[in-house]
This record gives sequence, structure tokens and C-alpha cells, in this order.
Amino acid sequence: MSLTGGFVLYATLWFLVLFVVVPIGQKSQADAGHVVPGTPAGAPHDLRFMRKCIITTVITTILFGIIAWVIFADIITRADLEKLIS
Repeated sequence: MSLTGGFVLYATLWFLVLFVVVPIGQKSQADAGHVVPGTPAGAPHDLRFMRKCIITTVITTILFGIIAWVIFADIITRADLEKLIS
């Protein structure tokens, strides 16, 4: 894995994990009982985006470490993947 490949893998994982983490524990404005005029009732009440970004970064770093270990230890190689496809 090259440096660029590692960066792309980390960024992709980060956004995938973010989309999983954001809705966890989220209340809508309708659930909270305070709808800001001009916004839909289903909009988030208190997103706490920085906290969710920190959680996302921690989870992504752990996942990236596991994936990088699998790649560098040659546990799964490109040849193995090519055998599965053909």
C-alpha cells in the first residue's frame, strides 16, 4: 500500500464511519419539542458534530490499523483476491 493509497483508504473509511455514527443517539427537533422556524421537524436538535468527529476518528484509526496489518502481513494478497474472482 502506497502513501496515497493509505490516505485514500483512511479518508474513505472515515466518511463511511461518519455516516454510521451521526444518526446514533440523535433526536429530531420534533422529538425535543423545539422546532426552529424555517427548518423541517425532522432536522437534528443538537448534532454535537465535534464529538461525533472525534468518535469517528477513533473508530476509523482502529479499523485502518487492522486493515493495514492485514495488507502488510500478506494475510490477504491481490493474488488471493484474483483467485476468488476467476
